[in-house]
Amino acid sequence: MTHPFFSLHTHGFIRAAVACPRVRVADPAFNVARTIELAREAHEKGASLVLFPELGVSAYAIDDLLQQGALLAAVETALAELTAASRGLRPILVVGAPLRHRGRLYNCAVAILRGRVLGVTPKTYLPNYREFYERRHFASGAFVAGEEIAVAGQIAPFGSDVLLEASDFPGLVIHMEVCEDVWVPIPPSARAALAGATVLLNLSASNAIVGKSDYRQTLCAAHSARCLAAYLYSAAGQGESTTDLAWDGEAMIHEKGDLLVKAPRFSDEPQLVMADIDLGRLAAERARQGTFGDCADVEAGATQFRRVEFEMAAPCDIDLGLMREVPRFPFVPNDEARLAELCFEAFNIQSHGLEQRLRASGVEKVVIGVSGGLDSTQALLVAVTAMDALGLPRANILAYTLPAFATTDRTKSNAWAVMRALGVAAREIDVSAACRQMLEDIGHPAARGEAVYDTTYENVQAGARTSLLFRLANLHNAIVIGTGDLSELALGWCTYGVGDQMAHYNVNASVPKTLIQHLIRWCARDARFGSGTVSVLRDILATEISPELVPGDAAQRTEAFVGPYALQDFNLYYTTRYGFSPTKVAFLSWHAWRDANEGVWPSVIAERDRGAYDLAEIKRWLAVFLRRFFASSQFKRSALPNGPKVSSGGSLSPRGDWRAPSDSSPDAWLSALKDIP
Repeated sequence: MTHPFFSLHTHGFIRAAVACPRVRVADPAFNVARTIELAREAHEKGASLVLFPELGVSAYAIDDLLQQGALLAAVETALAELTAASRGLRPILVVGAPLRHRGRLYNCAVAILRGRVLGVTPKTYLPNYREFYERRHFASGAFVAGEEIAVAGQIAPFGSDVLLEASDFPGLVIHMEVCEDVWVPIPPSARAALAGATVLLNLSASNAIVGKSDYRQTLCAAHSARCLAAYLYSAAGQGESTTDLAWDGEAMIHEKGDLLVKAPRFSDEPQLVMADIDLGRLAAERARQGTFGDCADVEAGATQFRRVEFEMAAPCDIDLGLMREVPRFPFVPNDEARLAELCFEAFNIQSHGLEQRLRASGVEKVVIGVSGGLDSTQALLVAVTAMDALGLPRANILAYTLPAFATTDRTKSNAWAVMRALGVAAREIDVSAACRQMLEDIGHPAARGEAVYDTTYENVQAGARTSLLFRLANLHNAIVIGTGDLSELALGWCTYGVGDQMAHYNVNASVPKTLIQHLIRWCARDARFGSGTVSVLRDILATEISPELVPGDAAQRTEAFVGPYALQDFNLYYTTRYGFSPTKVAFLSWHAWRDANEGVWPSVIAERDRGAYDLAEIKRWLAVFLRRFFASSQFKRSALPNGPKVSSGGSLSPRGDWRAPSDSSPDAWLSALKDIP
């Protein structure tokens, strides 16, 4: 028996499949046999839900054969066979069939679970234009509600008002619609989502024409995004009649606008694609986006839905893996095709924020401390971008490198190299003497030559630098550009007040360390600031991250103290963006980071820099994150200077995405760690 931690069901994921079987025109027995084959395959692979195409039991393009009693009787027999076969299968099977009811014929979606017909939903919008003639054969289900239908020897709920809700799997509420229903301005699934449906199914036939696939994908992606839902789509494929049309078998799953999986089109083989839907993510988004609930209130009277309960019985003692991509770097652009565009956006959000601040304040100069590390380098590149855009000389950037007790030759050399390469006004001021004086004034043991390198010793240096920068800004009628990043703010890895936590404007305030590394790699790769910057930017990237505040042969390693930024940025994203529990964050992190050879890496990260973390490391550093984030550092975030929000991961500004008390207890989060083996 597997520990529950390793089960996707424990963390609110449900495995969904979309199938496109081979069909034979007007042969329900053949079609159901192929349906059962794919249903069994989905069962073996751990699926809880399988969607099949529109009218897949009969085939779609059969025209007036739909009015033949022999065919319709064969459909009913086939559905009874499918219902019987489903008894030994775990997943809900949703198939398309023409069904008779009260003297009319309906184009239906039929949901079957382990021998029970859960519900039947008739198609609402019947296309009767161009190549479609559905009103010739079918009645609309627009006004069918609260009814029941006889199917497969059972009496099942029938109507456009049916929602299927799992009684034992929170957040799993299913709605069915058919093809054209999603092509109208207000699809039935839109109101179903507002009524609580999270998994929206579309049984489609949808013939193939040039350019239609892109439109379908855009339609499904946008609809899933607006509905804050998963949207499963299955189109007819192999074996459908090509008398006048052709079929591509497009099958895909979207979740809140993201494409999780897609089948190859025009395949010669039956298709079964699967992905794990994150119901917790959908619930979190709906809870946060208050306007979704407001819209539900406005539309509440439009459709009254009835809920049909079922037991999903999803096991939590089996490790089925995870069938979805979990980006290692959730803040970093993961779309290689749009890499340059997304990095361009990030840079310009930062620089445009600074440009507006300079315009509004009537100031034309900035002061910045340049350490030769990642954060100050990124802030300097942003300042250069802003000055260029404003048409001001780069000499208006007053850049200072401020060495102290533990500054290394490498970082100081890189600070000078990047300042010179960018053509800013550069100067060095050694703050060691000022720091010694303060240590002596306060009676610190280090002033007497004792090797006491405590927080006071470190903060004296950080404070001296910040104080100097602010006075230089006063002297030159400039503003101080902050360089501290989002990761440091989350971990409280900054000096409060008279320290690197403070600035007049912080362009990096909502940019995490992993994104800063990515942006600098991009600048170096494409020589965005000239060929003269490439080598120094690469060396800055290769330098160990360190505050350089404690002297000695062994350099301070920031990540040895607060944890690898790759993991901590991951923890930050899923904790603040979605409010996930520590166990779920660890589960996702384990799938993202356990094997360096699996998954997608951004191309700008070299092979030698691609690492992995085991579950023990993930749990250890998650505990560090939770203590630092929830117990000891909120007061620093509550007093942040201004700075622009850059990514959907959010900011920690109290005026933006994150507001929290400074005296909260971390126990609720830390106690959850016991559920991680």
